[in-house]
Amino acid sequence: MIISASRRTDIPAFYAEWMIHRLREGYCTVANPCNRNQVSSVSLRPEDVDVIVFWTRNPRPLLPYLEELDSRGYRYYFQYTILAYPRELERHAPPLATAIETFRGLSERLGSRRVIWRYDPIVFTGLTPPAFHRENFQRLAESLRGCARRSVVSIVDMYRKTESRLNELEGTTAAIRPCEAADFEKLMRDLAELARANGMDIVSCAEEIDLRPFGIRPGKCIDDEVITEAFPGVDVPRKKDPVQRTACGCVVSRDIGMYDTCLHGCQYCYATKSFAQARVNFSAHDANSPSLLGWHERPTSVGS
Repeated sequence: MIISASRRTDIPAFYAEWMIHRLREGYCTVANPCNRNQVSSVSLRPEDVDVIVFWTRNPRPLLPYLEELDSRGYRYYFQYTILAYPRELERHAPPLATAIETFRGLSERLGSRRVIWRYDPIVFTGLTPPAFHRENFQRLAESLRGCARRSVVSIVDMYRKTESRLNELEGTTAAIRPCEAADFEKLMRDLAELARANGMDIVSCAEEIDLRPFGIRPGKCIDDEVITEAFPGVDVPRKKDPVQRTACGCVVSRDIGMYDTCLHGCQYCYATKSFAQARVNFSAHDANSPSLLGWHERPTSVGS
């Protein structure tokens, strides 16, 4: 079983203590995001977990526990987002210098196969036109050269909550601005060239638009190929995860996070409907609870 920790929130940044408690206990409970009364138990015992995929903008709070993860026999890799957008778009992301330093240190410890750089989502606004992304991506790729073998890109998906939040910026310099087709195609080609120039493969994430003509192939964030390369001998299912979007290529995993629990405050976030609710949930979080939110004891029937 592959554990996703998590598409729904930043567990390393805000819930590292909870995560290590659950690994020590060997299980966690997860409420169905659509029905909080439906709770399942997920085994986190090393013998049941093939790999843990951590999704984060700030893994620093988890770093003190990595030695313990290793000693307990867990295999893991990181999907690490660094965008360096203006504060109008991401209020509480770590400072760029800190993010780069942390990325480089994590890569030195784990190897460049196990720390994947995410430059997504790409958002076109008055502050972040194509020229911004070209220069920004180049600066970041050069800073991460030798520390990452893969870069992941995608275009922002306008879910209702994302669109509503971005629409609040209308009338400001951070308002959404359309990107002309010619500019978009040139940018995608430039990103592909910049990634390769800095020793990185570049792939897309759950992207409806076919970026292959520009040198960007469809990718998987929970990727059986990455896993077998990083952890020789580990055999994981290669079946596409049926609960993910059609364009998503990820293989089957079990997500242990919950929505509306991240405090980064990114305007383009799809996993947080309300920043205020996220703060309330974070304040109510108990690091000793089996569940990220609330206190759900292990149910009678165990989910996997």
